[in-house]
Amino acid sequence: RLQPTVVLTTLSASFCSAFQYGYNIAVVNTPHKVGTSDLVFQILKSFYNDTYFERHGMFMDENALLLLWSCTVSIFCLGGLLGSLIVGLMVDKCGRKGTLLINNIFAIVPAILMGLSKVAHAFELIIFSRVLLGVCAGISYSTLPMYVGEVAPKNLRGSLGTMIEVSVITGVLLAQIFSLQSILGNATDWPVLLALTGVPAVIQLVSLPFFPESPRYTLIQKGDEKTARQALRRLRGHNYDVEAEMDDMRREERAERAEGRLSVLNLFTFRPQRWQLLSVIVLMGGQQLSGINAINYYADIIYISAGVEAIQSQYITVGAGVINLVMTLVSAFLIERVGRRILLLVGYGICGSSCLVLTMALLFQSTVPELSYLSIICVFAYISGHSIGPSPVPSVVRAEIFLQSSRTAAFMVDGTVHWFTNFIVGLAFPSLQVAIGAYSFIIFAVLCLLTAIYIYLVIPETKGKTFVEINHIFAKRNGVEIPEEKEVTKAEPHMLPMPAKETSF
Repeated sequence: RLQPTVVLTTLSASFCSAFQYGYNIAVVNTPHKVGTSDLVFQILKSFYNDTYFERHGMFMDENALLLLWSCTVSIFCLGGLLGSLIVGLMVDKCGRKGTLLINNIFAIVPAILMGLSKVAHAFELIIFSRVLLGVCAGISYSTLPMYVGEVAPKNLRGSLGTMIEVSVITGVLLAQIFSLQSILGNATDWPVLLALTGVPAVIQLVSLPFFPESPRYTLIQKGDEKTARQALRRLRGHNYDVEAEMDDMRREERAERAEGRLSVLNLFTFRPQRWQLLSVIVLMGGQQLSGINAINYYADIIYISAGVEAIQSQYITVGAGVINLVMTLVSAFLIERVGRRILLLVGYGICGSSCLVLTMALLFQSTVPELSYLSIICVFAYISGHSIGPSPVPSVVRAEIFLQSSRTAAFMVDGTVHWFTNFIVGLAFPSLQVAIGAYSFIIFAVLCLLTAIYIYLVIPETKGKTFVEINHIFAKRNGVEIPEEKEVTKAEPHMLPMPAKETSF
């Protein structure tokens, strides 16, 4: 049964960490009317220009301003990439919970700096803070699935795992709401808008220490069986017999001893993990290359091209955020009923179809004005499809298909893929849209199709299975033989994978 301790642990870990990712992606992308001008600028763009004028007595060149603004948006992803590279060392040395607690430094410090940037007349503080917030998001994005996946019972692992994405979407939605001009998205209150990102970090620093560390980390990597058993009893209830789950962790520990602690470099050459590694790369690359960030970052352009007044597009953005949150909650409800594969395949099917229809609508709306409304419907349909499968489900699957010995290295790889592809789409889409216009969404449709084909052919259903059982499924595809449990410690050397050197990279 779902215990209150598991619920509160998931809420404290997921909401207070994943919130940073969603909030800081969306908070810089809501349009506002500046003064009495008809031109629509990001409120921060105006601050950059005014600050430059105070220093140099002239306004910034439009191209330089656009480059500086693009840097502010995209540098968050580079910070995320950096965070994903250091997360392996942190989770092994400090634990999953310890890493999340330390990571709050990368949220509180930039929140203070951004809150003071207007008083200091320094837009550089915002850019530097975006790097730190990216590091925070990169660390939490890789650590959270490990922690939540390891504290959750196997029959609820999917539903609790999707709470990570629910937290991300909640951050996006709150950023969109707070960014409305009537609330904080105005020339007076925008420092408060940016500084709010530190509030969840403070809440986590106060709440998370009361909840247990991952029992799997405690037993397998720290060798503390007593503490692991106590943590399991808190997470599963004192009337629950934890010995069966302890035995499952011991089997995973013996499997880890057999194959050794894998580094990132070892993982790429380790045959028993070949298809798991390729699968996580496809899942995370497909999640970003399917076009979701093109929609998130540049949805306003689509709304304006569809005939929506620029000042009104912020309310449509909030409506899209509500749809995103609702469909992610639907995914959390369905994932333990219909499984992971179905949600992924259906989600990519909706996304690909929406991209194709959106292309046609954008191409012909100049001759058929009514098609402009179809463009907005396509955006909403795309967001719904992505929210039900490609967005929340990979976080669950990537935590399930690796054993403890390779999970840290795998999450460093998966985080790197996630943030690099995120950065590439955010940087390349404007130029791509200028070059080929509406046809750019056909590229995303093709990538959705290719990702769906891979999922259908390769990735098994992991619903209700233990980590060891999932490892056995992939072993057949990898063409390796896993020794029977009773033979694990006595098997001949040639029957076991070669141990890998324990390093971060």
